[in-house]
Amino acid sequence: MNAFRRAAGPRASRRSIAGVRIALSSLSVAFGLSSAALAAVSLRVARTVVTPAGRVPNVRIVSLDAAAQTITLERTPDTALPGRYGLFTVGSADYLRLGAVVGGDESTVTRKLLTHVPADGDLAPEAAFSGWYFDQPEQLHLPYRSVTIRTAVGPCPAWEFPAAHDTDVWVIQVHGRGTTRAETLRAVPVFHDLGITSLVVSYRNDGEAARSRTGTYALGATEWRDLDAAIGYARRNGARRVILMGWSMGGALALQAAFDSPHDDVIAGLVLESPVVDWRTVLTYQGRMMKLPAPVSRFAQYLLGTAWGATLLGSGAPIPLDQLDGVARAGELREPALILHSDDDGFVPADASHALAAARPDLVTMETFEIARHTKLWNYDETRWSDAIRTWVRARGLSREDADA
Repeated sequence: MNAFRRAAGPRASRRSIAGVRIALSSLSVAFGLSSAALAAVSLRVARTVVTPAGRVPNVRIVSLDAAAQTITLERTPDTALPGRYGLFTVGSADYLRLGAVVGGDESTVTRKLLTHVPADGDLAPEAAFSGWYFDQPEQLHLPYRSVTIRTAVGPCPAWEFPAAHDTDVWVIQVHGRGTTRAETLRAVPVFHDLGITSLVVSYRNDGEAARSRTGTYALGATEWRDLDAAIGYARRNGARRVILMGWSMGGALALQAAFDSPHDDVIAGLVLESPVVDWRTVLTYQGRMMKLPAPVSRFAQYLLGTAWGATLLGSGAPIPLDQLDGVARAGELREPALILHSDDDGFVPADASHALAAARPDLVTMETFEIARHTKLWNYDETRWSDAIRTWVRARGLSREDADA
């Protein structure tokens, strides 16, 4: 028996060692496949970040009551919000304005229609719930003209809403990622009441303005130059003090202009609505919301900032996330800023906005909302939102009544 064990022992040991090697080899292959999968997902995430996309349906229409002029939508955190909103649809009406919530249950919300829909209206079930409310400039019932801002990549269309009286104070409205300039129309009336001319602009690759060579977003790293060209346009047309109002990614553009614009001598202040103050904060948060492993989000951010990543993404150049970090660059801020942000934003977390306000309490006023979600603060509480802007503008001597005093 002992002899058998001695004879079998070396063979058993060799089999055991071979088994370990096979197991390790299998683990190595599995790890390689896992790493490759993580890298592939990271690349897809990064590519999504830089690729302009059209409006994506985010809600289903359950039913339409043409007689009562109401519409029932599936219940989501957005569709249940109080206030006035918009709905992009497919069918007889491209865009509907929605009023108050008038009913619903655990799974649906019924809202009043503020746009008439005929009895034979045919709406597809997929739609996009929006905070726009106004989608055309004439809906404001204010004088305006269409103008063109000349930029390094080509023409960028804009709407100019002149103040009722001569003024050298302008506000330039900058929309967010994946939207167009109509997003910002909600802010024009409050500035018009303050005697301020509004310039509502577009920027490269947003679907209205000129396309860059790559056709991709740089998250504000290049787009801010189109905003800078708009500041130059305002100067040539009489502006001596310019307020930059940026919505979501437009906030990143406004901050970059405040940090780097050669026109900084006329920038009188910033109004930032649900702004992207730091992209890393946003991308990390969105990765968690999508339940992505943390390494995926980190590697996606790494890809965005490297030359070889830019080659894979077709973005042309690395995106300097450090340069786009408004909190890290807080010491460079020279102009006063008003930040309007909801703590339950759901898309762009308010953390970086709070951090910027804490870093520069001498310049930054933070108006914190709850429940209002992303870029829907006007919709949720128009009075408070408008009063916050009026108070801030007047405190800095930028309104018409200040000029007349």
